[in-house]
Amino acid sequence: MMTDFCQQRLPEVLTAHEIALMQRYLALLVSRRQLPPYVGHRPNWPRMAEESGIEVARLRAVSRQLKHALEALIREIPKLPPPEPHLCRPPKPLGRGKRTRERNSADALAPIPRTTRSRARRGSSKTKPGPKPRPIIEFPPADPGPWQDLSDFPTALALHMQRHGDSCWQLCRSTVKPHEAFDRKTIQSWVSGDNCPATLESFEILRRIELRYRLPIGYIRSKLSVTNRSTRSLRKLEGVSTAERRRLAWHLPEDFDLRSREERQEIIDWVRRVIISGTTDYRKYQAAAMKHRFAVQFPGLLDQRDRRKPDLSGAQVSRCAGGNICAPPSLMAEMRDLIAFKMSTLTAVGYQRIGAWGHETASQKLEHVGLMLGALAAAPDSPIKGYGVPIPNLTLALLAFPAVWDWYLRWRERKRGLFTAWEVDMLRTALALTRKETGWLRQSPELAKRLGTIPGLISKEDVSRANNNWDLICDEMHTCASRLVKEIERVARVHRDPFEPILVVLEAESPLGEYRKITEEISQSIPDERRYPVAAAEALRSFLMLRIGLHSGLRQKNLRQMLYCSPGEIPASERSLNDLRRGQLRWSTRENAWELFIPSSAFKNANSSHFGSKPYQLRLPDLGGLYEAIERYTFSRPRFLHSATDSQTFFVKTVKKTSADAAYDQTTFYEAWRLTIQRYGIYNPYTGRGAIDGLLPHGPHNVRDVLATHILKKTGSYEQASYAIQDTPEMVAKHYGRFLPQDKAALAAQVLNKVWEASSHK
Repeated sequence: MMTDFCQQRLPEVLTAHEIALMQRYLALLVSRRQLPPYVGHRPNWPRMAEESGIEVARLRAVSRQLKHALEALIREIPKLPPPEPHLCRPPKPLGRGKRTRERNSADALAPIPRTTRSRARRGSSKTKPGPKPRPIIEFPPADPGPWQDLSDFPTALALHMQRHGDSCWQLCRSTVKPHEAFDRKTIQSWVSGDNCPATLESFEILRRIELRYRLPIGYIRSKLSVTNRSTRSLRKLEGVSTAERRRLAWHLPEDFDLRSREERQEIIDWVRRVIISGTTDYRKYQAAAMKHRFAVQFPGLLDQRDRRKPDLSGAQVSRCAGGNICAPPSLMAEMRDLIAFKMSTLTAVGYQRIGAWGHETASQKLEHVGLMLGALAAAPDSPIKGYGVPIPNLTLALLAFPAVWDWYLRWRERKRGLFTAWEVDMLRTALALTRKETGWLRQSPELAKRLGTIPGLISKEDVSRANNNWDLICDEMHTCASRLVKEIERVARVHRDPFEPILVVLEAESPLGEYRKITEEISQSIPDERRYPVAAAEALRSFLMLRIGLHSGLRQKNLRQMLYCSPGEIPASERSLNDLRRGQLRWSTRENAWELFIPSSAFKNANSSHFGSKPYQLRLPDLGGLYEAIERYTFSRPRFLHSATDSQTFFVKTVKKTSADAAYDQTTFYEAWRLTIQRYGIYNPYTGRGAIDGLLPHGPHNVRDVLATHILKKTGSYEQASYAIQDTPEMVAKHYGRFLPQDKAALAAQVLNKVWEASSHK
């Protein structure tokens, strides 16, 4: 490598003879494991000229090129094995001055006159001014006086250095081996607080310091603030993209590079399987399905943003980002009319309807219809195995034909292997759209004009019948959908068990107490705000997400859309919050506490008997450092925004260059919660971090399961459990509470056993 460097970089300045001398000199440095001579942070050109036989002026002329080679030697030589014994013998010294330059090539290529800097210093007649260095003592005696156990890393290190009489220079001489490239200024930066250990080499020096001062192993290191692993230290993480490297870095042990290839692969496989993706069957199915996107999207409607890329192929089909299909203009107009019909405050003149859609319901229906149309449009020979309907032929009028639904339902059964409640919900949508007098499809006969023949699904006769008698087509579809709903309900199964990721929590005696361990893990892992302000703020945000969720049992929508009013400001009125359909976290001067105030209209089940048109109000308890965390988070909250506009919500995401705004949406909030569980919730046996062994990644909705199950196990009351999650006892029994027969028997036994316990004391 050094030969190539000299041949490529030095011929412009040095002669061939001088290049040969430099090659020999650099090769001898490597063979003897000798570092290049430096004075401070600069190469010692006079000494290098003496050792290599090249004039100082000539070396200075190529100083810029040589510095790269010298820095590479300083990095790599300490990593090499020790040199052979015969290479460490003292060589014959070279002559100096003009006589040296006149030597022939054989004499000029003589060995270097020293093997280490220390040997050169000992052989020199010059003596350094000042006091001589103190002798190195392996275990220096400590000051017998009392000392205080400090929690801060810089002050704790400085304290023990002072107790043992060490300066930064003396400590560096005592702990760093001669062949190691470790600067004493690094220890100075540790003591001053400007830097802290973050690499394997630094941790090894820290371990030696603990041994030198006879402290417990890990004592000083435990004072370090917890931060994410630096991806630069993972040199042996091969075949991994930069994005995945960042995700994996948090979950890999510090000695990852020192382990065998088999162990490293085992760790990576475990992290990918358990932490990154999760091991449930549904997660595996979902991960495979996401690789092939096929849905029809409607950019500009509701939350479906226009993410289209320029179509450079010249094809007529417009593709959205990720492989989805952008709806053609005619289909976009139809869907816009449907959304307006179901979401407008007043029904348009000439139309009738029963009920209206909220924003979340409309967004869900938009996605479900897009999936159905995308399956019809996908090519039969693609991984989706769709029907191959031409994109221009897509229209909402297809939803009125039983043959289309029959193909789609069978396609979903082949894809999943079973029927679920999802298909039932889609059929109920078809029932509502084709219902007499109030169905939107039935009231839109003009859709029949956009129908085209589709071999095997819609014939010319079907198109003619639809144009002549649209009501008859809707009647047939309504009858067919009513029959299919009953048949599928009979065989429908659960594909995604919502309890599976948190099963280890729900099976605990105190589910809430078990889940609370995650918040305790976060509070113990918050980095130093002075050194890592953004990372500390993100940890506080994760802590408050879980804490407020555990205290309130709110749904994700209410939690992420919650506004914030700082102390001293006037809170928003109930009317304004009702118009916004959002809640607010605010300081109550009457209660002298933080409270949540949410109008009933902001809830998904606003018409439920639980609310009775009354707002939801909850005073947060000042327990477990909650109020302190809120104060610290609100102070650090502007660090997330950068140049983005403040959304006024309490929880804001970290704004990146690609971020449109700081507000969370449904997907980003779910990912933020899931990331918190991955980092702090799941116990990692390779790093020792994480709160709960056996936990799997999950989203914020599972908190409602935890609260409902906890109250059921403690009280056995579905009604009290419904109070915790703002729902009805029937919904708790059907969806949230995991109250097994053995839990019921154990609760009853607590009452019955008191009789026997009382009799045994007589």
